[in-house]
Amino acid sequence: MEHVTAGDLASAAGGRLLCGDPQLPIVHISIDSRTMKGQDLFVPLIGEKVDAHRFIAQAFEAGAVAVLTSEHDEMEDPAHPWIRVEDTKKALQDIGRYYRSRLSLPLIGITGSVGKTTTREMVAAALSAKYRVYKTPGNSNSQVGVPITLSEITGKDEIGVLELGMSMPGELTVIAGIAQVDMAVITNVGVTHIEQLGSQENIFREKMTIQDGLKDGGILFLNGDDPMLKTASAKAGCRTVFYGTGENSSYRAEDIRIEDGFPVFTAVCAGRRVPVSLRVMGRHNVLNAMVALAVACENGISPEAAAAALGTFAGFKNRQQIYEKGGVTVIDDTYNASPVSMLAGLEVLLSRQQAKRHIAVLADMKELGPQAPEYHRQIGTWLLDHPVDILFTLGDLAKEIETAAGAGAGVRLHFDADDRAGLLKALEENVQPGDCVLLKGSNSMKLGEVAEGLLKLLSQNM
Repeated sequence: MEHVTAGDLASAAGGRLLCGDPQLPIVHISIDSRTMKGQDLFVPLIGEKVDAHRFIAQAFEAGAVAVLTSEHDEMEDPAHPWIRVEDTKKALQDIGRYYRSRLSLPLIGITGSVGKTTTREMVAAALSAKYRVYKTPGNSNSQVGVPITLSEITGKDEIGVLELGMSMPGELTVIAGIAQVDMAVITNVGVTHIEQLGSQENIFREKMTIQDGLKDGGILFLNGDDPMLKTASAKAGCRTVFYGTGENSSYRAEDIRIEDGFPVFTAVCAGRRVPVSLRVMGRHNVLNAMVALAVACENGISPEAAAAALGTFAGFKNRQQIYEKGGVTVIDDTYNASPVSMLAGLEVLLSRQQAKRHIAVLADMKELGPQAPEYHRQIGTWLLDHPVDILFTLGDLAKEIETAAGAGAGVRLHFDADDRAGLLKALEENVQPGDCVLLKGSNSMKLGEVAEGLLKLLSQNM
């Protein structure tokens, strides 16, 4: 934050300054008492198991200079402003709205069932052809994360790309109201979080609430290839822009081909045709690239310049990162998983035609509700027609993949959810030079630890 005082934040949060200097500058916001950047406001959140008010002293020791509280009515502390509020979480959100109102730069908000983070990164890469871009760090896309993300934007930033998440009904409305974006992107409507939302139709309705914070005159970018989004439209006063591979999309990809796993295609942008070569694998990234080009062009960047900047993006940790170790290719895609993204990962694996063997290491996909076993069986059925040489599965749900895959999975080895050590040992015994190995599963399955262990073994030549 820039040019913000403790008194400003007390007013923004609808709170009361119990003590301390109201003119004290506040630069950062933190909800973790162990990590302070300097001149921080500490926001103690009350969770189901832990009330962070008990860590206020620790926060001050770590460098916090002010604090919100919903548990103190009086306080004498000349060194630190204490701000009394009714609800620290709501107060944090109010501060986020306040700081957003002070920002003049345009913001792009991105939501969707699959690919939000990759799309965020690709949009930021394309925009970097002309602007200094601020983007959501990590996965700070929640009701708590977005206000903190906004608070880190400075006057040096020229445009912002925010990831806006959602897992519960009504959540995106709150987040969108805080972010107040000028442009909004919906990547797709899948079944992630169907356990909480009940149906894909409900997920669609929730995703469309990103418009609750879309400014008048704004643009809603929709995936024209998505069955639910291709017939949707922006709210009154805003414009709809479709991207995809069909004639219904004003920004579309044509002549798509995969060269050793990497997409190459022609982007049609407002009638101009531009060749695009990506450094991230998988056909699914063509759509991510097209919305990145669309956003860049709508912000005054030529498609040629945007495509060149986009071509510099090579992915990031645990999201289809490709490593060559000990003669083995490892595709680490362990950050998260859904039916759509798991199929996309398998397509990337099988696109590596130079590999002697294709090995899939698949773990449970979480938050899929009562139909979760069926979604896993669908992955196994797909493998019947797209066989891999060896299939390793981790977890009870992933067992359904193995069962449905049958003979299409070649050698099959299953491990219980907590037996990552056994899985790593089996990989050590089975992986050979020339193999290509995909690791894919929900983050809670901790398959990333297995990927890290495998890479370490390969570095030692196993």
